[in-house]
Amino acid sequence: MPRLARYALVVCVLAVAAAVVSFVRGAALIGVVWVLMAGLSSNMCWFYVKQARDARRAGSVTG
Repeated sequence: MPRLARYALVVCVLAVAAAVVSFVRGAALIGVVWVLMAGLSSNMCWFYVKQARDARRAGSVTG
């Protein structure tokens, strides 16, 4: 897994934890912001993983 994908995954997990804490404490607006941050970082993680996988496949193809 590429380094940027790992960082994005860590941010995603921390954002989900922050969202849970925010909702439990009753701060729904801040919780929604954390959920949006988790979604963004999740998409970034998938993007970097897919980019690395495609680069590996392109490098292994001989034509």
